[in-house]
Amino acid sequence: MKKNYNRRTEKDYGFLRTLYYNWFVLCVVYPVSKLMYNIKIEGRENVPQTSNLIFAGNHVSYLDPPLLTLAVGKNVAYMAKQELFNDKNWLLRFLVHSLGGFAVNREKPELATFKTVKAVFNTHWSLGIFPQGRIIKEPVIENIHKGFVMFAKKFKADIVPVGICGFDGYAKKLFEKHMTVKVGKPISYTLDEDEIVKEWAAQISEMTGFENRIGYTEKITG
Repeated sequence: MKKNYNRRTEKDYGFLRTLYYNWFVLCVVYPVSKLMYNIKIEGRENVPQTSNLIFAGNHVSYLDPPLLTLAVGKNVAYMAKQELFNDKNWLLRFLVHSLGGFAVNREKPELATFKTVKAVFNTHWSLGIFPQGRIIKEPVIENIHKGFVMFAKKFKADIVPVGICGFDGYAKKLFEKHMTVKVGKPISYTLDEDEIVKEWAAQISEMTGFENRIGYTEKITG
């Protein structure tokens, strides 16, 4: 029987996972990002002290989820493409699942996905999404999926753009790379859908220096 990775409940984001999540960020993500990537964080003061937040970043590498979490200082449950839960890399599979990630079928979203997002917002966790849907190696902002807007409106969650800047490959030795994560200004879920997409793209483009080529689809993002 194929395991369902897109359904989680409030219990999945309880005390033990929260403890493990914070331990991982403090004892693994923080030292690795400092020692290998000289990470700098800007704009954390922009993170609202409210519930129901969606953190939406550009997607340049597998480092993006932990770096985004480190930057915003929140527990973030990430929506991920289904393929990651069956990836041949066992460590990647383990981390995605154990740190609270859940799967989404971008071609055919299921009711379980909406129930999981609701469960996330019923806890002290926030939702993490990468609206471009996949790792983009080119320095452009385009082909934005509208799923993050749909979730924002349905659950009345403001969107906080997060720019991942300076990635040019994975570090192989200490202090080899330099990266910056920038937290943008919150975008209200009350704006029109197109305005939300445009504002997210504009902020990400400004923070990263990537070319803004506005475009989006009706698919759910992963």
